[in-house]
Amino acid sequence: MTALHRLATTIQSRKGADPETSWTAKLLSKGPDKCAEKFGEEAIEAIIEAVKGDRERLTSEAADVLYHLLVMLAARDVTLDDVLAELDRREGRSGLDEKAARK
Repeated sequence: MTALHRLATTIQSRKGADPETSWTAKLLSKGPDKCAEKFGEEAIEAIIEAVKGDRERLTSEAADVLYHLLVMLAARDVTLDDVLAELDRREGRSGLDEKAARK
């Protein structure tokens, strides 16, 4: 099991947990909109570090982005495996072709 899968499993296990004892439970208790907002904040922080060129800070912020993405997905009952299945579906297909097919 990868670190990302372990993290997704931990996040799922925090659904319904006491928000006073778990940051993940606290985020999830605030609903999908707040989880999405927090994901957006973390994504912006990662973008800032990417522009600055600070590799260590970008690595840290990228980890925060992945965590908050998984929390946001969990808030909407979308699993990591759902996302990975979509990536598998797209594998081997040109990004330009895939984007054109969405129109």
